[in-house]
Amino acid sequence: MRLVVYMDAIWLLNLLADSLLLWLTSIALKRKVRLFRILLGGLIGSGIIIMGFTSSLSRFAGNPFMKLAFSVAMVFAVFGYKRWRYFFSNLLTFYFATFLMGGILIGVHYFLSFHFQMEVNALLASTRGFGDPVSWTFIVIGIPAAWVFSKNRIKGIEAAQIKYDQLVEVHIRIEDCDFTLKGLVDSGNQLYDPLTQLPVMVVSIVPIREKLPEEVAALAEDADRLMEGKTVLPDGWAGRVRLVPAKTVGKQSLLVAYKPDDVRITSNHKTWNVKKALISLSAQHLSGDDAFGCIVHPKMIAEAAQSA
Repeated sequence: MRLVVYMDAIWLLNLLADSLLLWLTSIALKRKVRLFRILLGGLIGSGIIIMGFTSSLSRFAGNPFMKLAFSVAMVFAVFGYKRWRYFFSNLLTFYFATFLMGGILIGVHYFLSFHFQMEVNALLASTRGFGDPVSWTFIVIGIPAAWVFSKNRIKGIEAAQIKYDQLVEVHIRIEDCDFTLKGLVDSGNQLYDPLTQLPVMVVSIVPIREKLPEEVAALAEDADRLMEGKTVLPDGWAGRVRLVPAKTVGKQSLLVAYKPDDVRITSNHKTWNVKKALISLSAQHLSGDDAFGCIVHPKMIAEAAQSA
């Protein structure tokens, strides 16, 4: 009897499986990625199948380090690299999705095609011979490790879900600068202009720097330049300036804020105009994984909901 292996079918199946796992990873992490990047990651992952059928490379295909290298390349192709913590989170969640889907498939397989007598015979043979010491070591170490891994990843996904439930879309217009950012509604943000009692939204200039005048961007990096007269703002911006006292850890400082022309907040497919708001620009990253570009004052959400 001759065994026929359809390599193209196996390769295509692996490509689709890897692409689905990467897609599941993006869903779990709430990261928007393009379809072609998911397919590119799946294509890279399917390369290990080609290695397995190549005589000169087949001995490397089953190597754990080679599999890890392919996983790293797949995650990099889909999500890119921003910082180590961001990339490591993506990689761990990809493995979590892989193990989760693998466990589901194995469970369904045993549910549909479980041969009781064969399993009993295998179990008795293992018990009488006390099993393979390597397998027992693997079970003793692997089960607690798998439990800790799953527990931590589930907590990470739950934390990400809580954070993303507080995200809104913010559209801001100041003079001829018009930009849209993801905003995090932070109940701990209690910044107000003491004179007008306007709430202050903190906006990072990192994703919008090219849209801002150079003087405004320089002032976001060092607010003291305004006090020292080193920076002169354009006429349209100078009349909007408000100085807002703010407290950091053990330090009192002044924030430079601006009165915007228009602020709109979108959440759950509903959009509100925020009439009372000040915008403070910061040169810092507000999110470690670039999930949001501004911190929204909770009073802005309350006022927006009341005006709906």
